[in-house]
Amino acid sequence: MAGHSKWAKLKHVKGKSDAQKAKLFSKLVRFISIEAKKAKGDRTAPGVRTAIEKARAANMPADNIERALDKASSSGELEQVVYESYGPGGTALIIEGYTDSRNRTAQEIKKILSDHGTALANPGAASWAFAKGAEGKLEATVTVEINEEDGQKLSELVDALEDHDDVSEVYTNAA
Repeated sequence: MAGHSKWAKLKHVKGKSDAQKAKLFSKLVRFISIEAKKAKGDRTAPGVRTAIEKARAANMPADNIERALDKASSSGELEQVVYESYGPGGTALIIEGYTDSRNRTAQEIKKILSDHGTALANPGAASWAFAKGAEGKLEATVTVEINEEDGQKLSELVDALEDHDDVSEVYTNAA
């Protein structure tokens, strides 16, 4: 039975799940930090409480939550950025994020979009297809039917954008 080890198999499974957790936790830390900055350090503000509840729902350790709150009071300013683009099949994309360097983030988003055959659009070019929902999230008011090939390309583009550290949400109007 050479080459059969429970630990070898477990190591790969655990490594994959740990990488997914780390990615989720880093996004939640950024979300908590931003909400705490908006509330000027008030931990009882509704936005901060919501961010903490999301972190707890994702089983984030309390130490990490406290560090994120402390980091918000000591770190530099983060500002919200919104980019618009058209993706495969003519789908509208809105990319929301938070960054400490608007220029760096814009160039990195442009690079990701160009790697997938799209480009940034002017402000307002894609936002007409969306409206704010009840929870403040954007919802598509006009949907676009796309074929399977364009759907695969769009999925790859959205995954690449979501992997970027500064991106918090990506909205699309694909059906």
